Amino acid sequence: MRLSYVGELGWELYAPSEYSHRLWQLLWQAGQKHGIIAGGRGAFDAMRIEKGYRSWGKDMWTDHDPFEAGLGFAVRLDKDDFIGKKALLKRQKKPQQKLCTLLFEPAKVIVGNSEPVFKGSKKVVGFVTSACYSSSLDRGIAYAWLSPNVASQGTELSVDYFGERLKVTVGPDTVFDPEMKKMRA
Repeated sequence: MRLSYVGELGWELYAPSEYSHRLWQLLWQAGQKHGIIAGGRGAFDAMRIEKGYRSWGKDMWTDHDPFEAGLGFAVRLDKDDFIGKKALLKRQKKPQQKLCTLLFEPAKVIVGNSEPVFKGSKKVVGFVTSACYSSSLDRGIAYAWLSPNVASQGTELSVDYFGERLKVTVGPDTVFDPEMKKMRA
């Protein structure tokens, strides 16, 4: 496949598992002269968060609707009646929470997941679902579910990480290549 879930041009190769080891060896050897690296799962996670790609089971699950998760563009409410349409119409107008991107200060900080997000010193307004270091931005970034009243870009919050309060700012939904120019190169 030419387009990948990490939001970069490249190739995702699908092959029978019995060929996977040999395929890896051939690609690795061929890539040496081009400076190939094995990026791993951390790079995969960082690139998908930079591009605004959510992960089912990690960032969202059945408790969330597509509007809260930033996936309302994929819902066709003009379609004839479907199961859940009435509930979605009600929730679209008054979301209970919103999945947002957080940008960390100091920039080099990275957290795990499930850390509480605070507005002020005592009010918990959400929690982190995914976090990583973004080499594109040279800073820690994360997804967090937030109360709608603090989910605006530019809002300053903090994340509690083992008793230390880390400053964060609500960022744009897509922090790298938001116009998707690289994907269409």
